[in-house]
Amino acid sequence: MRRIALVAVLWLLPVSLCAQWLDFRTPGIPRTADGKPNLTAPAQRTPDGKPDLSGLWQPEVNPYRFDLIQDLKDESIFRPAAEATFMERVKDFRRDDPVTNCLPGGPSETLNTTYRIIQSPTVVALLYESGTGRYRQIYMDGRKLPKDSNPTWLGYSVGHWEGDTLMVESAGFNDRTWLDRAGHPHSENLRVTERFHRVDFGHMQYQITFDDPETLTKPLSLSLAVNYRADTDMLENVCNENNRDRVHMVGTANKGVQLSSAVLAN
Repeated sequence: MRRIALVAVLWLLPVSLCAQWLDFRTPGIPRTADGKPNLTAPAQRTPDGKPDLSGLWQPEVNPYRFDLIQDLKDESIFRPAAEATFMERVKDFRRDDPVTNCLPGGPSETLNTTYRIIQSPTVVALLYESGTGRYRQIYMDGRKLPKDSNPTWLGYSVGHWEGDTLMVESAGFNDRTWLDRAGHPHSENLRVTERFHRVDFGHMQYQITFDDPETLTKPLSLSLAVNYRADTDMLENVCNENNRDRVHMVGTANKGVQLSSAVLAN
């Protein structure tokens, strides 16, 4: 029941939309005879033969942007201490949600926002619309994950190609972010594995696995479709109003509403 209520409330929150720019056509992309983007054309490739993931992408609408747990069999995947932390956040109406407080969304950022991929042989960059200046660098130069990296909001990422699939491993997350908007926690031992596979020009399959022995009893994996956004662009997105209104988010679920006997009699 709590999950149904959570989804109902979170669907009312504003979501990032990719705004339409007038008279703008994405240059250099395949088009049909009538000039529309040909999203089913073959995927473009870089000079070295790798799939070119460059462009603006948007995940299809999916429930994971709110709650990673969508299968009842995964309800008990969190260890007792992590579940207790989650319930405390539920009780407190999630007032410390990092996103609500204008902080990065953390390791699940790529599940719920428009982003631009900029690809080169040595580094792949992801620029997120959900926060001005928010980006990731995926190092493709053969380096390994640092053994003891300085914890950051979006972690440290290295990647390599397995056939036509970009494989990305990330670590070095701080524990100030949440695993999802529902409030599930993670530790600084979190490891994330991502797979980006461009099916054709306009469609990409994305898979992500969260592995955190400190909070999870087993790795948690999910996948979703991502679509190319042609003839549009990202808008600057600055978080301001949420932080100013945080003072109003003061209740806890343990505080009841006091009603007079006259009201109760009715």
